[in-house]
Amino acid sequence: MKISALTAILATSAMTTPALANDLTRLAAVPLGAEVTGLFLHGDDLFFNVQHPADDLGNPWARASVGVVANADFGAGALPVPEGEAMKMVTTTMGDYQILFQEGDFGRLGHIVGAGGEIKVSNDPDFNAFVATGDTTGYLFTNWEDRPGGMSRVKMTRAADGRWTVDETDARMLDFSAVGGTWVNCFGTLSPWKTPLTSEELYFDTTADWNNPDYKYIGGVAALASYLGHYPNPYRYGYIGEITDPAGTATPVKHFAMGRFSHENAVVMPDRKTAYLSDDGTNVVFFKFVADTAGDLSAGTLYAAKVTQRAPAGTDAGSAGFDVTWIALAHGTDAEIAGWIAEYDGITQDDYTPLGNSYITSEDVAAWAAGKAPDNRVAFLESRKAAAAMGASAEFRKMEGVNMNPAAIEAGHAFVYMAMSEVTKGMSDNAGDVRVAANPCGVVYQMPIDADYNITAMIPAVAGGPYDANAEANACAVDNIANPDNLLVLDTGDVIIGEDTGKHENNMIWLWRASAS
Repeated sequence: MKISALTAILATSAMTTPALANDLTRLAAVPLGAEVTGLFLHGDDLFFNVQHPADDLGNPWARASVGVVANADFGAGALPVPEGEAMKMVTTTMGDYQILFQEGDFGRLGHIVGAGGEIKVSNDPDFNAFVATGDTTGYLFTNWEDRPGGMSRVKMTRAADGRWTVDETDARMLDFSAVGGTWVNCFGTLSPWKTPLTSEELYFDTTADWNNPDYKYIGGVAALASYLGHYPNPYRYGYIGEITDPAGTATPVKHFAMGRFSHENAVVMPDRKTAYLSDDGTNVVFFKFVADTAGDLSAGTLYAAKVTQRAPAGTDAGSAGFDVTWIALAHGTDAEIAGWIAEYDGITQDDYTPLGNSYITSEDVAAWAAGKAPDNRVAFLESRKAAAAMGASAEFRKMEGVNMNPAAIEAGHAFVYMAMSEVTKGMSDNAGDVRVAANPCGVVYQMPIDADYNITAMIPAVAGGPYDANAEANACAVDNIANPDNLLVLDTGDVIIGEDTGKHENNMIWLWRASAS
């Protein structure tokens, strides 16, 4: 599908003034301590998860849940803010939320098992994707966001009334051992060719500390070593994983050519070649990947975004948009990069020295950026550092879900959306490319695309707040978004927003009516 010239013109020129959150509808709220994850729409059924709820709720909601609202009515009235202890301890929605399964069910789901046996039972279900095998049957894939991570596949059947039945005999965790395990499987999407794309959220800003026994986060690496039975190679983690043959062998493949960083998720555009990739953390980068061949993510060119702020420094984050251009980093193939990765196998904590670095150094990055490196490994193994060295904008804070809907694009709503959970730190320090006023409650950006599916701008669409640091329960205004995370775009172009926040007492799901703004 190619978007029309008229649509491209409209997309490029649209949203020159921000469409702020004047049409938000609260769709759901999850129990105390929980966040919303796994937003996925199959037909009219809305899947979402209740991740890591408070374990002292004293009711069934104390276990992490994966569930669905069948025949979701997005035109229903707004859900009220949960009030009273009883309502704050359960999931409330605009429909009937059916729990499909919970952490630990069947003695398998959420269980992370490695070479030495079981490591943990995760209470962090994240991304969902339903792969249909018939009109009423299919497999639900769910990420388990842990160190090491995992992914489950559960066979399900839908009745005519919307009630789903789980086949306990065909519910299992996928085997990631052939790719060295996986790490913090976060959000994701279903590719246009119906394969789940799972994201490794690599919270390891300095690879040099990967084998530092005194590093404060070394426990995660130790857990991964327990899974493997040997010390892990950091360059085997931090990628987009594609689940090939999802209804059959469900085999994971890591796409090294799409870059290594703290992937929140990747979304492949309707051309089946262009993918946008969000990077979670502090001082992070927005990436684009263009595959050589449609439907094949194993080879292509990695790009990083350079933004130019349209408003003066210090402008409110909800009113400051950016023009976007793209810097080509390098072309690569999974096979070529795999060879570079293998060179770092066998390094352990015994090789660590406080004044040295067992991995790619800052000097290596500088040499690559100057065109003096023998190969392009820096671009794919230290993608964030490579992007910054080439002049890309490396200032974003808590970049979360990036998503779009082909049907909405076809209908003329030619936008991709991105959730920025917080607009703070590098985005609000009055330095660099991004110099907006801080918004601790976050912003959802609407990003127009041109006829070749290039994002050309980032325009604030929904801005959280106002923020009150002294409000203990709801520091972000309770009738607006707080720390947006998962995003889902409907056929109409309207956007569903899930929260991951400590600034609302109960995390919520919202509907923003982009079509009405």
